[in-house]
Amino acid sequence: MLILKGCDHQLLIKLQHCPGNAESDGAICVAESMSSIIPFDIKRVYYSYGAKKGVIRGHHAHKKLQQILICIYGKIEISLDNGKGNSESVILDEPSKGIYVGPSTWRTIKWLDDNSVLLVLASEHYDESDYIRNYNDFVEWRQNQEG
Repeated sequence: MLILKGCDHQLLIKLQHCPGNAESDGAICVAESMSSIIPFDIKRVYYSYGAKKGVIRGHHAHKKLQQILICIYGKIEISLDNGKGNSESVILDEPSKGIYVGPSTWRTIKWLDDNSVLLVLASEHYDESDYIRNYNDFVEWRQNQEG
């Protein structure tokens, strides 16, 4: 695992491979709740697909939600910002690599290849009240967390 230094609570992860001959049989990656790879119970799974190269999505933060982001096809850039002047970007380009995104982190997601597929494992069910959708509101919220 690689800790991203610019942001709080972010880890680049490597998913567990199951035994098998990837050259002839393909490969299997496993992600299990409450493990060394997924530090939470998975309550929601979804994926985003069909976007063209250059599309940017995300533009929000979560107050409590934890996520694992995995590009299962193509290439996607994940940019993370802690609201305190620190940001970091990572490119996900193999299905055995993912990134843990903790709470209190602004994220943008840029498609670097047409039709890339982003799989998301989330710690909670959808809750609109957990979202912060305005960056300035996010920065203010982060400052208020400290004081």
